[in-house]
Amino acid sequence: MITNAELLVTLDDNDTRIAGGGLYAENGFITQVGPTAALPTSADTVFDAHGMLIMPGMVNTHHHFCQTLTRCMAQDDGLFGWLTTLYPIWAGITPEAVFTATQTAMAELLLSGCTTTSDHTYLWPNGARLDDQIAAAQEIGMRFHAARGSMSVGQSKGGLPPDTVVEDEAHILADSQRLIEQYHDAEPGALLRIVLAPCSPFSVSLDLMRESLALARSYGVHSHTHLAETLDEEQYCLATFGRRPVELIEDLGWVGADVWHAHMVHPSAAEVQRLGQTRTGVAHCPCSNMRLGSGIAPLGPLRRAGARVGLGVDGSASNDGGHMLNEARQALLLQRVIGDPAALGAAEALRIATRGGAAVLGRDDIGLLAPGMCADLIGYRLDSLAFAGGAVHDPLAALVFCYPPQVDLSVIHGRIRVRDAAIVGFDLPALVERHNRIARDLVRA
Repeated sequence: MITNAELLVTLDDNDTRIAGGGLYAENGFITQVGPTAALPTSADTVFDAHGMLIMPGMVNTHHHFCQTLTRCMAQDDGLFGWLTTLYPIWAGITPEAVFTATQTAMAELLLSGCTTTSDHTYLWPNGARLDDQIAAAQEIGMRFHAARGSMSVGQSKGGLPPDTVVEDEAHILADSQRLIEQYHDAEPGALLRIVLAPCSPFSVSLDLMRESLALARSYGVHSHTHLAETLDEEQYCLATFGRRPVELIEDLGWVGADVWHAHMVHPSAAEVQRLGQTRTGVAHCPCSNMRLGSGIAPLGPLRRAGARVGLGVDGSASNDGGHMLNEARQALLLQRVIGDPAALGAAEALRIATRGGAAVLGRDDIGLLAPGMCADLIGYRLDSLAFAGGAVHDPLAALVFCYPPQVDLSVIHGRIRVRDAAIVGFDLPALVERHNRIARDLVRA
């Protein structure tokens, strides 16, 4: 039970906000939301949220956990130059590196207000497997949509990645099927779901795109890829396939409510309308798009057209961080920098970061606080230095307009994972030390 929140923000359809609010949950699901006085008088675990803003946990729709190992590299390159610099380094990734980088990225996300995350790892060298990420996620306790990424077209076949980091397509499909059958949980409240995610038009074959989508749909799992991220990609697709990136993906059937694409910076106006009509999902990654000079995604037109839009922190080597609240702030600022100071509001940016992300991942059980929803919530102390002079006027807006702090409280499926701004039962300094050792060894090798 959560009690006595200074302000509880549900983000429901009525934008319900409750001063002195709280909620009650059993077995990971919310049963009651309202004023503290209306809640039951006792619970196994009670958290007094006096002085705090409570809201739904945020949902990260695109990441590359292993890139935490190579931050601040290729600092002045665009996407293709950045990738070609880092591919040979990533070829040295090991199972230990995958496990450790996953926990590092998840710890950072957790402390930033994220309770559900997806990841898109597409290199699996030296025996590394998606199983390593799943084990790491289960230990740290985040809700996880684990994407089985892949690359199959190396430089010898006209692709961008070196041949040493691509996989055989038959193996990719067989492993994808194994992972779905072994791990995917389609039940409400699932903490683990599998996603199939061929990397991009310049690193996989059209056959793999088609077969991966067919496999995913046969099992009822979702599909994900990068698309329309840069003008370099557009030129590659036109030269190689005679089609723009969105046109190509439409030809392959990669549109609809079970598909989402990362970035979508350069769709045409007509393509935006078609993406909206098919309810295709988009992971908007403002920090990464700025860092690599990729451009500004048409967030407003995509949402107005009907596309499902959420936020993604993207790889921690093209951001170079994983702070969801900061991503919401940057999304707001980036839409406004074009010239419209009302292009995106604070409450709407947080709605994209929560309910928008849930819709992108195909979840109807997270993203807002209401009976029947998962007990995934976060809390911020409003008496902190970051919010001084802001929270007294508009506490929710202060989260986005003021300096983005770490959370003071995070609950995932009814289990407290962050208390007093620290991850419960987790040795973070030891993790950072191990992560830095692996990062140094990886780059030196």
